[in-house]
Order: sequence, then structure tokens, then C-alpha cells
Amino acid sequence: MSRTARTMPSRRSMLYAGFGVFALPAALSACGTTEEGADPAAPVDGEGGGGDASGAVVTVPKLTGIPWFNRMEEGVELYADDTGENAYYQGSAEADAAAQVRVIEDLIASGVTALCVTPFQPDAVEQVLAKAMDADIVVITHEAPTIENADYDIEAFKNDEYGINLMDELAKAMGEEGEYAQMVGSLSSTTHMEWVDAAKKHQEENYPNMKLVGDRVETSDDAQKAYEGMQELLSAYPNLKGVQGSASTDVVGVGQAVEEAGLQDSIAVVGTATPKDTVDLLDSGAIDVIQFWDPGFAAYAQNVVAKTLLDGGTVEEGADLGVEGYSSITIEDKIIYGDKAWINVTAENSGDYDY
Repeated sequence: MSRTARTMPSRRSMLYAGFGVFALPAALSACGTTEEGADPAAPVDGEGGGGDASGAVVTVPKLTGIPWFNRMEEGVELYADDTGENAYYQGSAEADAAAQVRVIEDLIASGVTALCVTPFQPDAVEQVLAKAMDADIVVITHEAPTIENADYDIEAFKNDEYGINLMDELAKAMGEEGEYAQMVGSLSSTTHMEWVDAAKKHQEENYPNMKLVGDRVETSDDAQKAYEGMQELLSAYPNLKGVQGSASTDVVGVGQAVEEAGLQDSIAVVGTATPKDTVDLLDSGAIDVIQFWDPGFAAYAQNVVAKTLLDGGTVEEGADLGVEGYSSITIEDKIIYGDKAWINVTAENSGDYDY
């Protein structure tokens, strides 16, 4: 899959390599870890520092300061640059649902017109998003297909298909046999749980010589916790042959533990991550395959939909949201799906990506 559908003007290509620039679509009618001593609910300098909230569309990530959500911030900045709209990015530096709620509360009070939220725990933000909607604030979520209090949720793909593809990659790397474990950022993360549940079901139906061991390891989107969890797995399951990660930091921590133990040739590691975070571990063989979608494209699409609704427009089946992976959307209830916009990366093509 090509990473960009169109090249950018030279001024921005150096800042946002990997993004394509598009006009707003005619098909839309009318249109990490916290630094010591930091306030977990406050924006971090250079990582979602905020802007003029009055009348703004604000994108709120799960947390700031890790490559995945730094990439999301780039998408918001590109949208604002392309359109001239008052759109910016603001979040908490801590992987904590309560901290994210405080950020959203502050934004509601400051007079934003739309919120584009990737919930750390979808159930934890339902109440505050209901408050936003009661205040006539447009709410567009991402990675929260079961959310109730949103106008739309945007997904790059159907979660079961993504989980199945992860399992196919893991099975291939494991030779379709042996014990494997699964990690999630949060047991309350709808997307992560749908991925691992679909993967397990697919394994049971198609790879009978593989076996899931232990409980799902919860990592709080923290590479250090994934590293520690992998060390515990190696101790508890000496015959372990594979790990599936979900949070963008999971395979980073797992790969470090595998590399330190010298088990690159014995344990397969597959999961969601960014190439920039994993290139060395892919090169060493400590990680076999990463799978991801571009969070910058997802944020861009969220902002397009938010602006459409603010202008009194409608989002139509088959619309092009103006960014790769969302060129012909499908809509089920209030979930907008992209075009199976995931990308698989191995050591062979990791150098093709600069994020």
C-alpha cells in the first residue's frame, strides 16, 4: 500500500513527510510516560500545547508524548494548515482516563465547538462526552466503536478484520504452532479487546496447533510495563513462541525483553506500533512484524467530519474524506469505516517510513 496518494508542497514535505494534501471532499455536503513532576492533566510543551479554544475543533488523544500520538498531532496541524480552520491538539501526558476527562472538561468550559477524542477508556468518557453534546459541541471519536455519546466514531477498518490479520502474521511467524500470549493497553479498550478476541477466535478456527496461554497482559500503553510483563511471561511459560501486542508501545517493550534474552530466533513478536519506534528491533529480529494505520490520517478525517457537521452538512456513504485510507467510507449506524487502511511493516520495508 502506498503511504501517500499525493505529494505535498515542498515547504511542508520536510515537516510532514508521509502525508498527502487534499481538498475538502465534495462528497460531504455543505461542508508514553509522564515526566517527573508534571501535571498529568496539563498539555506538555511541544506535545499538544493547545490554542485559542473559543470556537475551535480540538483533538484529544489518549495521551501525549509517544510517537503514535505525536503523529496524530501532525495530522491535526496539517488539517489546520490546509484549511485555515481553528483546529489544534491537546491532551494529558499520562495514560489515565481521569486525566483525559479533566482535559475534556476544561475544553468544554473554554467554548470549543467540536471535540475529536480518542478515549483511553471509552466507558470512562461517556459522561463527559454527554455533557459536551448537551452543550451543542460536536463529538467525533476514534478507537471507540461502542461509544454512545458521540455524533460519529471513525475507524480505519473493522476491528475484527484487523485482529484476524494480526493473527495471520503471528501464525506465519510461529510456523502455525506453539504457545502465544496477548497484550492490551487496557482491558477496557474496546478496540484492543476486539482485536485480541477476533485473533483468538481466528486462531482456534484456523491454527489448532497454537494455544493462547495466561491472561491478557494489561500494559497501560507503557513500554516499560510491556517489558516487565514479557519478563514475567518468559518465566511462567518457558515454551512461549509468540506474542501479539495491541498498544503502540507493547511490542517495543516485548522486543527489548526478547533481545536481551537472545530469543530473537525462538519467539515471534507481532503487534501494532510505529516504524520509527521499532526499526532497530525489527532489524535485530526481536520484532517480526508491526501493523498500524496512520493516526495522522485518522485525526485529519475526524476533523473533516467535525467541520462538515458544524457547517450543517451530512456525511454520506461512499464519501471521500480527503485523506488516504478514507477515500470511500462505509457507515454503519454512527460508525464510519475507512478502507482497510492498515499497513504491515517488516525489517525489509521499515526504512520507508519516517514516523
